[in-house]
Formats: sequence, structure tokens, C-alpha cells
Amino acid sequence: MVTVEYELRPEITEYYDRGGETTRLITSPSGRLEFLRTQDVLRRLIGPEPMTVLDVGGATGIHARWLAEDGHTVTLVDPVASQVATAATIDGVEALQGDARDLPVADDSFDAVFLLGPLYHLSIKEERLAALAEARRVVRPGGLVTAAAIGRFAPWWDAAIKDELTPTMDGFLQEVTSSGRILPREHGYNGFTTAYTHHPDELADEFTESGMSDIAVYALEGAAWLLSSLGDHLDDDDRSMRLLDGLRRMEREPSLLGTSAHLLAAARQPG
Repeated sequence: MVTVEYELRPEITEYYDRGGETTRLITSPSGRLEFLRTQDVLRRLIGPEPMTVLDVGGATGIHARWLAEDGHTVTLVDPVASQVATAATIDGVEALQGDARDLPVADDSFDAVFLLGPLYHLSIKEERLAALAEARRVVRPGGLVTAAAIGRFAPWWDAAIKDELTPTMDGFLQEVTSSGRILPREHGYNGFTTAYTHHPDELADEFTESGMSDIAVYALEGAAWLLSSLGDHLDDDDRSMRLLDGLRRMEREPSLLGTSAHLLAAARQPG
């Protein structure tokens, strides 16, 4: 393995050091739905048997924690030192500082590799392909590779929900929907950091180009994240069950993938 020095853009490090993502998946209704659906899809993909899992870009370990509690052996890699330090305190989780494009682990080391954030911040296609190539390198033959992506149209819908479809947001939103790039500093928008959004077809194509097979793309939240009553649904066990059941039945419907705030692609490393 050749070591390559990559530098995370400073505004991305600053965003995560501020703790903006620390509680998002457990407090906001849309974040809670994203978390529940990520758990749901991943648990079905990996099955009940204990596996060795690499959580790339795992941040402070919100997914590593439940994976370890489910009985899996979890290694977390993240480029932000403060997040690695927090993740290292979780029982059953080994946390390493490193970059998705040059993972500090050996070939064929894991049964499953999850990239539940790195593709968000790799705006250049070649860098995303490098991250997927690294995932292929470290997963065992026949192993599972998954990667999450921000949906191409999520920023527009998010602005609409917040009543932010204003002239000052026009340039920002036009940039996102046309190029996929989120460049908040260039447009005076402070809601997020530099990132990239995927069209569903584009995400599948990048997996294909990376040499993976049996590719499936899932809509995590579908259109449910747009519900004004989403929090009420999630707070009621019966309504939550019915909501999640419906999303499960529609999760791979091609005509609905573009409505989702987040997508999840999954594939197998050829044996």
C-alpha cells in the first residue's frame, strides 16, 4: 500500500470540530429518520452473523456504536482528530485517524466496508473513485461495500421547507442542482460546509466504474423527510412502524429515488 498525503479542506474540519453533526441524527426529525433507515437497510444487508466492519468517515461513532452492540467487530476511520478521540471511547470500537482515499488498513481485512459520509465531501469524481477503490482494496472477496450520498435535489427541498427560496439563495441552489456542488462560502450560506450531491444514476455509475457488482441504490428517507408531521410519526410507535414499512417497500423504486435527502448504494466485491 502506497501512502498518499491528503488534506481535508479547512472549512470541513472546522464544521465538524464545531460539533454540528454530533446530535443531528438523534434530535431533528429528518436526522432521526435518516438514522433509523440507515440502520434498517444495513442490518438487512449484513445479516445477523457477527462480521468485521470498517466504518469509514464514521465521525464520533454514532453508527459504530450500534454495530458494536449488535456484535460486530468495528474499526472506525475518520480524518478529524477530535471525532476519532470521541469514537475511541466506545466499547468494542477501534478508532483510527485516516483518509477514505488512503485507508490505514491492510488488503482484504473486512467483511463489510461502510462509507456513510466520505462521498459527501469529495467534490471531484476521481477522489470519490479513489475512496471506492480503497473500499474494494480492504474488503474481502464477496464482501459488502456501501456508500451514502446526499441526494442532488435535497438542498432545494430543504430550502423550500425552511421558506428560504429567496433571491439571495438563487445562486447557491442553481449551483447545487446543476453541478452537484455545495459551495456555501462562495454564496454566503452558513447552513452547511463544502460538499457534493449525487444524482441516483451517478452514484450507481460510480460504483460500476469502481469495478463492483450487484449494485443496488436505496432511498433512505424517500419523500417522508418532507412531512411537516414527521416528528409526530416518529414519536408514535405504531405510526413510525407503518412509515418505515412503507419506505422499505418503496426504497428501490427508481422513480422515487430523487426525492430522498440521502441515498445508499450497496455492492459486492467480486469473489
